[in-house]
Amino acid sequence: MCGRTALTASPEDLREIFGLDETPVVVPHYNVPPSQPLAVVRVLRGGGRKMELLRWGLVPSWADDVKVGHRLSLARVETVATTPAFREALRKRRCLVVVDGFYEWMRDGKKASQPFFLRRPDRAPFALAGLWDRWVSKDGEVVESCAIVTQAALPPADAVHDRMPVVLEKAAWDRWLDPGVDDVTALLSPQAPDLAVYPVSVYVNDPRHDDARCVEKSEPEQRSLF
Repeated sequence: MCGRTALTASPEDLREIFGLDETPVVVPHYNVPPSQPLAVVRVLRGGGRKMELLRWGLVPSWADDVKVGHRLSLARVETVATTPAFREALRKRRCLVVVDGFYEWMRDGKKASQPFFLRRPDRAPFALAGLWDRWVSKDGEVVESCAIVTQAALPPADAVHDRMPVVLEKAAWDRWLDPGVDDVTALLSPQAPDLAVYPVSVYVNDPRHDDARCVEKSEPEQRSLF
């Protein structure tokens, strides 16, 4: 599903890995929930790439109220092309959501959910498929926001949850970001990503906790598959 993300990579690494025109100004975050800013990469008018912070929870340009974004943080790949809130963004306003990893929660019967963290084995940042939009209120307030595209879980995430974000490999980034490409259907059926998964403490359940303890490996606090 992807209920939280983390991004702690250095600005220099982010510039190099994502081919940014400028070194971004980023603050490390270990526990980013919906409604908070996500780091995304978009293309500039001249064709370069820039990393920016967009509110997590897409607010369509035609929405009556910014609060609609609270229920539009995730876009299901099965319906993204037909859902009114996402279909135009899928065609013209795509972005890379930049993360070090993301969290999933596994429920074991009636017991409390056990959080897990999924990241690359080399701990490098990677890209999730994202969509964005720009909303302007009647008073002129501008809100740029985004959503993460999700799919049925692939290994190893399927051992934890039945949904996961779409992880875009580097070879797909140019096409995903190109607003001149209308059909990106093929990019939304990637192979199982190279991710490591491990249990973390329920400390991460509180969105006010935003430090390295969130991503530290912990003994499962309930029976799990690991």
